[in-house]
Amino acid sequence: MGIETHLPTLALVLSSAAIDGVNPCAIGVLILLISMLMSSGRSVSRMLLLGGLYIFAVFATYLVAGLGLVYFLGAIPLFVTEYLSILVGILIVLAGLVEIKDFFWYQRGFSLGIPVSLSQKIEGFAKNTTVIGVILLGIFVAAVELPCTGAPYLAILTILSLNFDAAALGLLVLYNLVFVAPLIIILFLAVFGTSLGSLSKWRQESRGYMRLFIGLLLVALGWILILLANGTINFG
Repeated sequence: MGIETHLPTLALVLSSAAIDGVNPCAIGVLILLISMLMSSGRSVSRMLLLGGLYIFAVFATYLVAGLGLVYFLGAIPLFVTEYLSILVGILIVLAGLVEIKDFFWYQRGFSLGIPVSLSQKIEGFAKNTTVIGVILLGIFVAAVELPCTGAPYLAILTILSLNFDAAALGLLVLYNLVFVAPLIIILFLAVFGTSLGSLSKWRQESRGYMRLFIGLLLVALGWILILLANGTINFG
């Protein structure tokens, strides 16, 4: 059966994680958090600590959620998993088309994103710059954005679940490290001199292209998942 496949290539995991990592929500919350810390006169070491805790909370939450989804998918009988993988692939292709639509017609019709009510809650949580508050903020942001913008992650998790072993676990951890890499870069840029205005402007100007790249990736990942499930291709 096509579902009995080997691990996806390293390039597929890295490219998916890199594009998924340029996430407007997680980046925007980090910039907001840093601005709160700067306005309160926190030291560089304190900003690095709290920013690092936020990033680690996002990483850990995404990783734990990924392990849970892989376990769930792996527990499903093989003949069901094949059809489920095809269904997931179709949904991911549709999600990609929605993202591509938003590049040309943003906020027209249905869009993938965090609801405004939850965005407002995230902004409120970002004002709590204690250690516990920052950790809870990272957990909340990751938990909210996973079902809203985590389609690339779902595609990779579905592929990894087809043959999950120690190597697949390593790829899962690597995916999440690459996923938070943009956050680490932005934290260091902001702490060591880059203005928050420049970072915010870059985020706003790049948002459309982020959606386009994510959309193209999702369409490709969805088709790969469908072709894997029906046995047309095999990463082995």
